[in-house]
Amino acid sequence: MMTKKTISASRASLILFLCQMITALEVPLDPILLKELSQPPTITQQSPKDYIVDPRENIVIQCEAKGKPPPSFSWTRNGTHFDIDKDARVTVKPNSGTLVINIMNGGKAEAYEGVYQCTARNERGAAISNNIVIRPSRSPLWTKEKVEPKHVREGDPLVLHCSPPVGLPPPIIFWMDNSFQRLPQNERVSQGLNGDLYFSNVKPEDTREDYICYARFNHTQTIQQKQPISVKVFSMDSLNETISANLSDTGFYGAKPLTERRPTLLTPVGSTSNKVELRGNVLLLECIAEGLPTPVIRWIKEGGELPINRTFFENFKKTLKIIEVSEADSGKYKCVARNPLGSTHHTITVTVKAAPYWITAPRNLVLSPGEDGTLICRANGNPKPNISWLTNGVPIAIAPEDPSRKVDGDTIIFSDVQERSSAVYQCNASNEYGYLLANAFVNVLAEPPRILTPANKLYQIIANNPALLDCAFFGSPVPEIEWFKGVKGSILHGDLYVFHDNGTLEIPVAQKDSTGTYTCVARNKLGKVQNEVHLEVKDPTMIIKQPEYKIIQKGGQVSFECTIKHDRTLMPTITWLKDNGELPVDERFIIHKDSLAIMNVTDKDDGTYTCVANTTLDSVSASAVLTVVAATPTPAIIYDRPDPPFDLELTDQLERSIQLSWIPGYDNNSPITNFVIEYEDGMREPGVWHYQTEVHGTQTTVQLKLSPYVNYSFRVIAVNEIGRSQPSEASEQYLTKAAKPDENPSGVQGIGSEPDNLVIIWEPLKGFQSNGPGLQYKVSWRQKDVGDEWTSVIVANVSKYIVSGTPTFVPYEIKVQALNDLGYAPEPAEVIGHSGEDLPMVAPGNVQVHIVNSTLAKVHWDPVPLKTVRGHLQGYRIYYWKVQSLSKRRRRHVEKKILTFSGNKTHGMLPGLEPYSSYKLNVRVVNGKGEGPASPDKLFKTPEGVPSSPSFLKISNPTLDSLTLEWGPPTHPNGVLIAYTLKFQPINSTHELGPLIEIRIPANETSLILSNLNYSTRYKFYFYAQTSVGSGSQITEEAVTIMDEAGILPPALGAGKAMASRQVDIATQGWFIGLMCAVALLILILLIVCFIRRNKGGKYPVKEKEDAHADPEIQPMKEDDGTFGEYRSLESDAEDHKPLKKGSRTPSDRTVKKEDSDDSLVDYGEGVNGQFNEDGSFIGQYSGKKEKEPAEGNESSEAPSPVNAMNSFV
Repeated sequence: MMTKKTISASRASLILFLCQMITALEVPLDPILLKELSQPPTITQQSPKDYIVDPRENIVIQCEAKGKPPPSFSWTRNGTHFDIDKDARVTVKPNSGTLVINIMNGGKAEAYEGVYQCTARNERGAAISNNIVIRPSRSPLWTKEKVEPKHVREGDPLVLHCSPPVGLPPPIIFWMDNSFQRLPQNERVSQGLNGDLYFSNVKPEDTREDYICYARFNHTQTIQQKQPISVKVFSMDSLNETISANLSDTGFYGAKPLTERRPTLLTPVGSTSNKVELRGNVLLLECIAEGLPTPVIRWIKEGGELPINRTFFENFKKTLKIIEVSEADSGKYKCVARNPLGSTHHTITVTVKAAPYWITAPRNLVLSPGEDGTLICRANGNPKPNISWLTNGVPIAIAPEDPSRKVDGDTIIFSDVQERSSAVYQCNASNEYGYLLANAFVNVLAEPPRILTPANKLYQIIANNPALLDCAFFGSPVPEIEWFKGVKGSILHGDLYVFHDNGTLEIPVAQKDSTGTYTCVARNKLGKVQNEVHLEVKDPTMIIKQPEYKIIQKGGQVSFECTIKHDRTLMPTITWLKDNGELPVDERFIIHKDSLAIMNVTDKDDGTYTCVANTTLDSVSASAVLTVVAATPTPAIIYDRPDPPFDLELTDQLERSIQLSWIPGYDNNSPITNFVIEYEDGMREPGVWHYQTEVHGTQTTVQLKLSPYVNYSFRVIAVNEIGRSQPSEASEQYLTKAAKPDENPSGVQGIGSEPDNLVIIWEPLKGFQSNGPGLQYKVSWRQKDVGDEWTSVIVANVSKYIVSGTPTFVPYEIKVQALNDLGYAPEPAEVIGHSGEDLPMVAPGNVQVHIVNSTLAKVHWDPVPLKTVRGHLQGYRIYYWKVQSLSKRRRRHVEKKILTFSGNKTHGMLPGLEPYSSYKLNVRVVNGKGEGPASPDKLFKTPEGVPSSPSFLKISNPTLDSLTLEWGPPTHPNGVLIAYTLKFQPINSTHELGPLIEIRIPANETSLILSNLNYSTRYKFYFYAQTSVGSGSQITEEAVTIMDEAGILPPALGAGKAMASRQVDIATQGWFIGLMCAVALLILILLIVCFIRRNKGGKYPVKEKEDAHADPEIQPMKEDDGTFGEYRSLESDAEDHKPLKKGSRTPSDRTVKKEDSDDSLVDYGEGVNGQFNEDGSFIGQYSGKKEKEPAEGNESSEAPSPVNAMNSFV
């Protein structure tokens, strides 16, 4: 079946064209079509509805439109025709409808206030602009008033009123002192939304005479200042002293001490108030309280929660800010002010209304004669907007009748349209809070198909890549597109091709046999047209012999090969890189066709060399590392550093240059390679020498460039391969004249330390760079792209200037110019800086998690709008944590992990997850200020994995023909256990492994009795758990059935190294009988010696001596509890849990602990690497040699140790 989808903009090479009857797009901007096809006017650019203009500049009211034929323009002002020709100050831009009102030469902007509307008209209809309200900006002065000083007692509240003049637009208010420094604000002192400065309680340090309120009018870039307000705070101590001194003879004993009081609200007044806000705006609610101690503010919404990601607290939580409000944000908001003495509250009832907003805006229609169509205009608002229609700017009720149209509320239905039906329709949706106006034309055209893609266009691609063959078309009615391959080929269809709505044919994976000629056919009822394009699929370029890692001695030569294979029709070029940069320009590097040779290698040649093969269609590369090592050393000849130069002389003395000459000292058998000239500034840094320049060792004269206003002295240092000489004697001094600075400060930056400031920093000029006395800096700034004038200030002895009251994170143009008493440096370069960042406002949305496997997940999210980042976007940060294991069903301590992804990424990988577990995550955007709000927590689960090994395997109760196995479940099941698998096989007296037997055990079992075993036989067991994903790590153990009915237990053997012992009756062995006789004889001798020593009166602590000199290989057996002894090394005497030397790591109770059964090769032998066979079982070291598979027959083994033999015998 033929498939269709919309092609993305990045893959489309042509502008979109008309495609559907009702959702038709505009006519393509093809030059030929634009000359031939008619099109009604479309407004492309217009001024904003509420247009505040600068009264000092010309008024420009924009109105641009397109159409065929080009439209003419007319204007109305305040509802009546505006005759432009009668006003000499008003002109219209050529080929445009934009008005330019000249008020620069004596005109007044107030004379042109009013409501303007533009009409663009041609023979196919008329489009109209919005009503554009023109108002000049106003920045009035403060009214004259007498500001009385404020006298207030410590602890009392205070409000300093600003009462700024009413401007257009309203000014920005801030409080500063006489030094233009922002007054500090905190929970106690803060500025309200009305500009007043509120003190919850005053302190003595609030006393000052320069509380100044400023009003900044951004539109005209002016700042108005209120008269300074003086505040005097009387502390209780000083007030009592004054009263005591003046009223000591009265009955008045002084002012009352500070009294704490519960909060009351300074603003708003009363217990309730109302607030109306429009949908999409920012809602600001404010509560400022007084009290002692200073109250804290808390906000709640009655009957609901504050909206996540849209709620912010400002002004020390005194202001509640909700962005992008909607009708759902209506309700009652309560602010509560509280301190230790009590609380008070205020309830604000918020009602959210809405100006009209689009649900479905009308779209242009291009129809052919006889077709049907509709224009739909749907809008919403609060109250619900009224919908009205106009045609060509005239209300449709009084417009000329058209039998093909019918108005049905918010819809116009067209049927059987004709060419005369072409017109521009306007939809107006309005309520008391605003209006929307949209133009949509109906253009009736009858056009046969046309293909806009050039004929015989050639496409070349590399095999296994997608191929996109264009067929841009136009026609009315919309043509149907078909594709054919070859001259007589059949129509293309099926899964091998994708057919896009714009006519493009996509071959998702092009192969060599896709090469050929493709024909695109476009047809409608008025005709048919076709076009051929050609596709060539090329072989990919490959490097068949790559450069290899090389180690070469210094002074040798090396060669890297790079042989490529490519399509014979493509001409490749091979480029060599060193450390991802160009090769050094050095004749030692020789490039051949397929190799790079380096002659006489030096230490600098060490690095990574990359061969890059490029064609016009693809590129491949391969790299290799070259390591340079020292050559075989030869006996070195001892040399010495040169003697210092002498006899320095200054000649040709000019303002900016001087000639220095000297006589070299003796070179001490090592030629002088160069001379270093240093200078001293005796005026600024006497005794400190600086580098000036250096010259070749054969040169004894140099022309030195000098700087103004420096008292120079020079000295010369000779250098050879051994080192530097001592400096020469200093030359005579030479003082240059002062001059203007030659350069400006470097490192100019503009960054913000707070959301409302811009910190301009620079590297100050150093030393003689000032060129003269009185060094200062002229710091200039202006907001970028808003047409502001430069603001400048001159400072000295600093390298930083703070601009306060800036908007948050906006670009500024900055320059810093040096000057001194003789003048300015050249005009400095401008740099771009940004005012201070603030925390991001919103969280990433649409967070999705895709599970890759049981330990890896991929997270996707939608990027936040850049305007809400409010700073330099540094990346996104994912917080994730494990909620619980799905197998254990118990919660664990939450340990959050963090992953940060730099840049504007929209996805990232979460590694190291635990299988079969429940996780949560959230995503936050990060800027230079910090993190934004977190997205809602996203819950996801990882699938099952394979389990860890069982926690232990214990074998007990041996009989003649049975053994009892007990085990513990895996510590990490990583899923739902479905079964256990037990494999075991006997080991005979020659250490051969018998047949392997496998038993599957239900997952809920924890023990098993194995019956029908051979008596006096050693068995090796392999045990592991399984989930639905697969088998986990195995644990191994060995055990022996008893020899007879006496029930003798076998010795404890380890699970790590599989030590198979020969099970024989050693009681009948000659060597054993001899050994026992020797032991008996030794005991007899010891008893005789002990008897003799006792008769002599000495004491011999036999037990202590035996403990001190015990054989480390043979330990006594325990008999007090009826169990047999355990073989242990000396180390195990000190540490019970250390592994046995060359033996088992299994404890005496035959329980294999989890930490002893990990998949470490150490547990399975020393010096021999273990491996796993096909069924997952471990092939480790058995009796010091590798075990073979049980099916592979016998293998040799070491002879059993005497200790094992002893244990087996006992």
